[in-house]
Amino acid sequence: MIYTVTFNPAIDYLVYVPELSVGSIIRSEKESTFCGGKGINVSLILQELGIESTATGFLAGFTGSAIEQALSGGAIRTDFVHLKEGLTRINVKIRSGQETDINARGPAISDSEIGELLKKLEILKSGDILVLAGSIPNTLPSDIYEKIMEQLSGRGILFVVDATGDLLMNSLKYKPFLIKPNNDELGEIFGVKIGTPEEALKYAEELRKTGAVNVLVSMGSKGAVLIDENGEKHSFGAIDGKVVNTVGAGDSMVAGFIAGYLQKGDYEYALKLGSAAGAATAFREGVAKREEIVELLSKMEQ
Repeated sequence: MIYTVTFNPAIDYLVYVPELSVGSIIRSEKESTFCGGKGINVSLILQELGIESTATGFLAGFTGSAIEQALSGGAIRTDFVHLKEGLTRINVKIRSGQETDINARGPAISDSEIGELLKKLEILKSGDILVLAGSIPNTLPSDIYEKIMEQLSGRGILFVVDATGDLLMNSLKYKPFLIKPNNDELGEIFGVKIGTPEEALKYAEELRKTGAVNVLVSMGSKGAVLIDENGEKHSFGAIDGKVVNTVGAGDSMVAGFIAGYLQKGDYEYALKLGSAAGAATAFREGVAKREEIVELLSKMEQ
């Protein structure tokens, strides 16, 4: 079983306006709402690709209930900790030529509620995959990723970490099966600017030497690169299409990679399916649908 953990889920409220002018009343052209949060996005794409997962993390209030109902309605298993106070956040995504995002802080999480999540994760066993994705609210301990991985280490669980900075670097001692920084995040780790696939592979190899089993680097308009557990280097260029919305594209790539690896055990195919899933999400509102991913994948394999 695959388990995805989203520490700070959200309802993403996309608002399209002709022009963003601060200090004035603006009427939107259209609005859309989606369940948000990196782990949740991974579960959504896995479901589209026919892979079961259980989504967990923290939810609160009527917004949290709305997310849980939407996931359950889409046949995704859920096992969230329900917080006693606060509301799951609403993030406002303004689209007006450029993308402007206003991300809320999210509810406070108590020590007992953290303990409840850790207890839920105790059921994981050898062969299970645990996806730890995204930032953490400031009411959680900064080492929460490490606490979880330490608790579950030695069980044959495959860890997937999609995070930045110290959250990512401190996870490497637990030898995660997959990490997925983008090129900017990878560059920040080493204090350099990464502009080419060759540069990305060079620094991805350093992270693999430090502990990561597989390192996948998304590079936006320059595609993606992977250095796998055998030291083999893979790259795939960007897929042609009009980018509509980048929210969730990286999460979709992670989900596609996991699905591809589980389906064929082949890293080249996993990178292709991950790239197709990421692009399909970037080319639409919300996360991609199965038919859109399959269509892009078939074009890539022609």
